[in-house]
Amino acid sequence: MRVSAALAILAGLTLRILFVLKFPVTDSGDAPFYIELAWNWLKNRVYGFTVHGVLTPVDMRTPGYPAFLAAIFALAGNSPRTVMLVQVVLDVVTCVGIAWIARRLALDAFRRRAGIAALWLAVLCPFTANYTAVVLTEILVTFLTTVAILVLLQTEIGPGGGGIGRPGFWSNPWFLAGILVGLGTLVRPETPLILFAAGVVLLCKWFRPRDWGKLTRASVLMGVGLILPLLPWAARNWHTLHEVQFLAPRYSELPGEYTPHGFIDWTNTWLWRFRDVYLTHWKLNEEEISPDDLPPYAYDSPEERARVSDLLDQYDDSLTIDPVLDNQFRAIARERTERHPVRTYLKVPSLRCFALWFTPRVELLPISGHLTPLSVEWEDDRPDFLRAVAFAFGNCFYIGLALAGAWLARGRPGLAFLIAFIVVRTVFFAYEVETVEPRYVLECFPAVIVLGAHAFAYRFEFSAATQLSSTGSG
Repeated sequence: MRVSAALAILAGLTLRILFVLKFPVTDSGDAPFYIELAWNWLKNRVYGFTVHGVLTPVDMRTPGYPAFLAAIFALAGNSPRTVMLVQVVLDVVTCVGIAWIARRLALDAFRRRAGIAALWLAVLCPFTANYTAVVLTEILVTFLTTVAILVLLQTEIGPGGGGIGRPGFWSNPWFLAGILVGLGTLVRPETPLILFAAGVVLLCKWFRPRDWGKLTRASVLMGVGLILPLLPWAARNWHTLHEVQFLAPRYSELPGEYTPHGFIDWTNTWLWRFRDVYLTHWKLNEEEISPDDLPPYAYDSPEERARVSDLLDQYDDSLTIDPVLDNQFRAIARERTERHPVRTYLKVPSLRCFALWFTPRVELLPISGHLTPLSVEWEDDRPDFLRAVAFAFGNCFYIGLALAGAWLARGRPGLAFLIAFIVVRTVFFAYEVETVEPRYVLECFPAVIVLGAHAFAYRFEFSAATQLSSTGSG
């Protein structure tokens, strides 16, 4: 087992270094913002960037990842490549943490097998590995998420846990989990969803009045732990920007910047594919938006298409959506929702859940990722199509393993928490975030891999389910 673990770690390092050397990304998405924030913070002692030629303090990104970058820049200079190499090591450590989780959740007879299966699945997962080669938050927050899961499994939601009954406050696992999630929240603001998932499991476990005291104490411990790391950031925003802000603005807007809520409401009635984000939200205030580029289901009738085209023409004239124009988009959104409420509140979010999970996950690679229409993609660029298909099958492989493992290990303490976390995070992004980016569920992959490891651990012996029901928590 030690030889296998060592080989797995070596393979994981090799795969990630290959991504760093062959496919580094420093100019994608938020990467330039994080680099500038970190460098200005380090060199100019201002957490901000240049706005209209003036270095301006901002709160549009929480400071966890810029602090991580600044610490590396302080030692190695403004070197994104060094950041990537540090992320390589950090992600392999995360893989080891995933193996620990799998060992803890498995039956005694399967623990070593579950741990080594989880380690190999984690180190060979290309969907997490390729994010080591980009200056984005995913690697750091996935590490913190994995550690938080490990700690939470020491409580009553894990096998043999007993967090509430332990003496002390500072060493209580509920409190420590809150601290870890608070640190993760400084990296990505939606990280508290992991505590929400833990709360859902506790509500199901402690719904009787006699358990409400334990439920309250666990909630308070997690809440206090969560808030403590956020206090310095909130104090800075109050002192510097004169505002109460514990996280970051909902739409990452600058002070005084107008947010086109009506336009967002309109896209929420139809947008569910990641490719359509490039054609709408990521063009706002920078490029023209053509109605011809939008899919047919963005309109309910020729008359509605004409209205939208007129509004987009007005936007194209100034590359700005002002309140008047935005209200007209809001009116169209309201009409579409009144005609088809099921579409807005159920169909589109359900399709977004599908898009978040069933994707080739090649957004950082020189691969288009387009799979349909099959005949066209096959004829246009066959090698690109085959690479996208390979990644899509790989993604389905991990999801299929997770489903099999969840079935095999059903009833095992701790797995309900992992499943709740995956569901809560997926639903949150399907309903609350207008851009359908596959990376938003990347933080769920530690849970996915742990579930998948159970399928390997039990060798797909479905009789293991009966063993689970007859064996203690171990």
